Amino acid sequence: MQAVVLAAGESSRFWPLNQNHKSLLKMMGKPLIWYTLKELEKSGINDIIVVQGPEKEIEKELTGFPGLKFVIQPRPEGMGDALSKAKKFLKGRFLVLNAERVDVGEIISKTEGNKQKSLLFGQKTKTPELFGIAKIKGSRVLGIVEKPKKGKNPSDIRVLGVYLLSPDFFKTYEKTKKEKYDFEKALSSYVKANPTDIVIFGKSDSPSLKYPWDLFSFQKYLFDRFLKHKNHSKAKTKGNVYIGKNVKIFENAVIKGPCYIGDDSIIGNNAVVREYSNLEKGTLIGANAEVARCIFQENVHIHSGFFGDSVFDKGCRIGAGTVTANLRIDRNSVKSSVKGEKIDTGLKSLGVIMGQNSKTGINASLMPGVLIGKNSMIGPATVVLENVPDDTRVFTQFKTEVRRIK
Repeated sequence: MQAVVLAAGESSRFWPLNQNHKSLLKMMGKPLIWYTLKELEKSGINDIIVVQGPEKEIEKELTGFPGLKFVIQPRPEGMGDALSKAKKFLKGRFLVLNAERVDVGEIISKTEGNKQKSLLFGQKTKTPELFGIAKIKGSRVLGIVEKPKKGKNPSDIRVLGVYLLSPDFFKTYEKTKKEKYDFEKALSSYVKANPTDIVIFGKSDSPSLKYPWDLFSFQKYLFDRFLKHKNHSKAKTKGNVYIGKNVKIFENAVIKGPCYIGDDSIIGNNAVVREYSNLEKGTLIGANAEVARCIFQENVHIHSGFFGDSVFDKGCRIGAGTVTANLRIDRNSVKSSVKGEKIDTGLKSLGVIMGQNSKTGINASLMPGVLIGKNSMIGPATVVLENVPDDTRVFTQFKTEVRRIK
C-alpha cells in the first residue's frame, strides 16, 4: 500500500497559528507530521508521497525519512487538486490522509484482512454541521454531505481525514467540476458507483485539527502515548516529566507532570509548570510564574503571571504580571471568533492563542478565547477583550494627573 500525505493549503481557520503549515507545530520536540509518518512506517507503509506548498517548508523540516517523495501544489486549490499532484506516483490502492493524522496507525489496523478497493473511516460526532457526514446503510456508504445544516444531517458519523482509494478514483474526479470541495463531491459520486464500506473508529479521543484550540486534544493524545519520563537531578518533579538537555531549573521550582520541557529552557525560582504543558526548545519561564496546560513553541519568554490553557507560537515575549483568563465568569464553555463567526469551542477552560513574535507589556490581561495575530503588541495594563489582527498595536490610553500635596 502507498500513502499520500496532504501538507499544503493555507489553513485559514487555524489563524493565528497558520504562518507555517499547521502540521509543523511541535509537540515534544517534533512536528505533528513526524508522528504521522512514523505511524505509517510502523504500519508497514514506506512508499509515501507528501504534497507540500511551493515554499517547501515540509521538506526542509523533515529529516530521518529518506524514502519520501515530495510534490508541490503551487496554489491552495483544495484537497482534490492536491491529490492530483501525486497521481503519477500511484500504482495501486493508496491511503489519502491529512499531515496531522497522528492516529493513522490505529486507523490502519482496522483494515487488516479487508480486500475492498476503497474504504472510508468515520467516527460519531455531536456537531455534524462542522464536518463531512456519511450517508450510510449498514456498513455501506451511500454518499457524503459536506457540512449539513443543523437537523439535516444524514447520520451522526463524520468522515475522518483518512481514505483508502484505488487509482480509478481519478476518473470520477476528472469528471467533477473543479471547486473548493471537488474532492468531497467526487468521493460522494465515487462511492455511489463503487461499493465502499465505512469503518467506524469508536474511540472518542481521535484528534482532529480544524481550529487552533484543537491542539490541546493532540497534546493529550501524544503525551498519553509517547511522553517518556526523563528527570533532572536538581528539579522537583511529580509524575511523568521529560526534561531536555541544558535545561536550567532554579530554586523551589516545581514541575507536575505530564509535562515536556525542551532543550535549553529555563524555569525560574518558585515557578510552577503543571498538567499537560509542552514547552519547546529555548522557553523561559520567569520567577513566580504559573503555567498550566499550555503549549509553548520555540523561544517563548514569559515573566511572572498566570498562563492557563493557552498557546504561544514561536518568539512571543510576555511582560511581567500578565494574566491569561481561562474561565468565563458564568463557567459556560468558551466561545471564540473565527473569520468573523462566533464558534463554541466546547471547552470550559481556554486562555489566549497568540501568533509568532507577538508581545505584551507588564500587567496585560487577556480574556478567555482571545486570538492575537503575529507581530502584534499589547500595551501595559491593557485588557484584551476581542481578537487582535496581525501586525497590530493595542494600548489602553492613560491620562496622568499630577498635583502637589499641600
